[in-house]
Amino acid sequence: MKRGNRKRTRHTDVFSADSPESFPRLGLVVPKHRRTIVERNLVKRRLREIGRVEILPRLRDAGRNLDVLIRARAEAYDASFGVLREELIQWVEEATCATS
Repeated sequence: MKRGNRKRTRHTDVFSADSPESFPRLGLVVPKHRRTIVERNLVKRRLREIGRVEILPRLRDAGRNLDVLIRARAEAYDASFGVLREELIQWVEEATCATS
């Protein structure tokens, strides 16, 4: 979290830095924010699926080897899957166009 770039969206903070590996990697941080474990796991599952289906393939296709850390903000608990997906797709498009 201390190195690289940070982009704040309405529901998440996205940290990215060049990866020492030859492929992009994804990490998640979902704080409790006084919510139940069921709600927390739902947010984790949503973010993990978005990362698996949208973020990592787009980074791979663009040849960007980034370490990406997504930290859910308290507002993420009230967001739908579609809203989170759109925010993170917008971020990955910006990240892949930045050095292309």
